[in-house]
Amino acid sequence: MDGSNWVGFLVFFALNFATACSGAVFTPGAWYESLAKPWWRPPNWLFAPAWSVLYLLIAISGFLVWRDVGLGGAIGPLALYVGSLMLNAAWSGVFFGMKRPDLAFYELIALWLSIAAMIVVFMPLQQTAAWLLVPYLAWVTFAGALNFAIWRLNKAALA
Repeated sequence: MDGSNWVGFLVFFALNFATACSGAVFTPGAWYESLAKPWWRPPNWLFAPAWSVLYLLIAISGFLVWRDVGLGGAIGPLALYVGSLMLNAAWSGVFFGMKRPDLAFYELIALWLSIAAMIVVFMPLQQTAAWLLVPYLAWVTFAGALNFAIWRLNKAALA
């Protein structure tokens, strides 16, 4: 990989790192621990490594599209990519910051749709980039089910 490719990859890595920082700003804390959760919820320690892998895959995906198509050829798909990262970053603020699992669930639906759209739009441009987003979509599907379950289990307490 030449110098411009390294710079490009670092830009995509930095975008994903900035997105991940929302999870460090809006942490679960005592409020989250007090909520009823479904039996199938993974342990808290699993979320950080899972998201670390996913953010790396997302960064590589965006980089591959940029590298193969260029900014001019992929302005729409890359705008969708940035919009999806913004939705991703917003979820922690809505769920943990605002303490609104109900709104976070609807926000997560928008995130899920943006990821699905990225897969569809990336596929004709760079197939590997599209396939790298499939684990992200699967994890957000699971996160959506977890978010919904927590919302429903705590509906009376959150009203």
